[in-house]
Amino acid sequence: MLPPAHRLVDADSFRLATRAGERAGSRTLVVHLWIPDDVDRPPRVGFVVSKAVGDAVTRNRVKRRLRHLAREHVSSLPGSAVLVVRALPAAAEASYDALGEDLARGLARVRGRLDAGRPDPVLPHPVSG
Repeated sequence: MLPPAHRLVDADSFRLATRAGERAGSRTLVVHLWIPDDVDRPPRVGFVVSKAVGDAVTRNRVKRRLRHLAREHVSSLPGSAVLVVRALPAAAEASYDALGEDLARGLARVRGRLDAGRPDPVLPHPVSG
């Protein structure tokens, strides 16, 4: 279980993360990562598991697995990050290890894209002489 401070529960944050954030997909899931500039709070994680994944028992099993896997990655997320993990229908048949690999790979891809898109820290200009 994720600690309450790391749970994403408001619809606006889900919407912003899925629309404004970076995304990376795999066969079993899609990872959305959004890092707001003006908010100072711990990273938060939310999950979207639609009825296309399966019946209620299957959806809850997928959510439990994803919550447990995401707990391992929360500490590596930048402060105020909003992570949304959307399960695809293939997640219902995927093993725990396969979900873990897809989550880790997706996070690495979106973090790489975000890091590449952020400007370098401001360095002092050299004095021209």
